[in-house]
Amino acid sequence: MVDINWDSLRAAARDAMQHAYVPYSHFRVGAAGIVDDGRIVTGCNVENASYGLTLCAECGMVSELIRSGGGRLVAVCTLGNDAPVTPCGRCRQLLWEHGGPSLLVEVNGEPVPMTEMIPHAFPEASNFTNPNA
Repeated sequence: MVDINWDSLRAAARDAMQHAYVPYSHFRVGAAGIVDDGRIVTGCNVENASYGLTLCAECGMVSELIRSGGGRLVAVCTLGNDAPVTPCGRCRQLLWEHGGPSLLVEVNGEPVPMTEMIPHAFPEASNFTNPNA
């Protein structure tokens, strides 16, 4: 079992937030997650002129999770302009797939399990079968 230090996660999210690329909204977002092996992964938002294709901080964090060896997320904290923010729907599904139903997401200072964040998530890729296999 990994010890979750929410203050350390907030500090890591705050640091990641400083690296955000936000020339349009000026809304810096940083995300930090603790992995089942104890390491912390982070990400920041990266905007572009077509807002709908902006990369959320949680997307960057999951990319860092995969790049640094994978594993399962245990807890996640996201800050926007230094205040707590809740992941969007797309990111909730992404978090589900890389942390599962027991992943804790900090919402207004309280850890909330993914089962409350997205009660009817799409199944993970491992639950699909390949008809061509």
